[in-house]
Amino acid sequence: MLMILAFALPVFADGGPGGPFSWTWAPGNGRFGILPMLVGSLLLAFSALAAGWPLGLALCCWLLCPDLGGPSWLRALVGGLVRLMTAIPTVVYGFAALFLLTPAVRAGLGGTGMGWLSAGLMLALLILPTVTLVLTAGLAPRLERLLPGGPALGMSRPELLWLVVMPDARGTLASSAVLGFGRAVGDTLLPLMLAGNAPQVPESLTASLRALTAHMALVTSNEVGGAAYNSLFMAGVLLLAVNAAVSLTVRRLERRERTAATRGTDAAGGGA
Repeated sequence: MLMILAFALPVFADGGPGGPFSWTWAPGNGRFGILPMLVGSLLLAFSALAAGWPLGLALCCWLLCPDLGGPSWLRALVGGLVRLMTAIPTVVYGFAALFLLTPAVRAGLGGTGMGWLSAGLMLALLILPTVTLVLTAGLAPRLERLLPGGPALGMSRPELLWLVVMPDARGTLASSAVLGFGRAVGDTLLPLMLAGNAPQVPESLTASLRALTAHMALVTSNEVGGAAYNSLFMAGVLLLAVNAAVSLTVRRLERRERTAATRGTDAAGGGA
């Protein structure tokens, strides 16, 4: 990290119209702005989170609540598939999307099929197992502790989960979202393969964009030395800053939830 910061300082000092904090990437014209790539990374991550997190929450609820329907063997199969998805290489998702998703997007919405929508949908699929497993690990123990008293309150398992467990597990819900966001913003191959890689701010869901991670991969494959290559260190600093913010947020949420749980236990002990 210190090495990246050291190399990025001279680039950071270049605040001119063609410097890294500008909106145009045109190395041939002496313009090395990486802000469109930063916006592209954030757009992809937030869109993936908007699609993947609710689906992960719904899947978690279904896995934890047999009352919601589905045979036990199907529940076990889906749970195993979710765990298996964490081990699938990202490039497999990318190739599957090239042959299945992008032709459908191209046929339905026009264009090349490679842009914000395709990359965002596959990133949502990529973060789905992370979100689901984090939620399951955080919600299942709480639900199991409350199950014996549920019938006495006239509450079913899904009602306990929605009305009692989730309001008390806001930290777990937020942590799963933050971890999913970090997973999406740090991925390289899916934006590289599916987003189209145009260094611009997209104007529609089908428009092409370029993420910071894909930008770094593209430039390092074609440049060695020079201003374009040096701008990558600033891109690295921005990615480090985003990942550091994600990590600090998760730790703060976990610490807050542990503190709240400790206070609740102490209050229960005092009341007894």
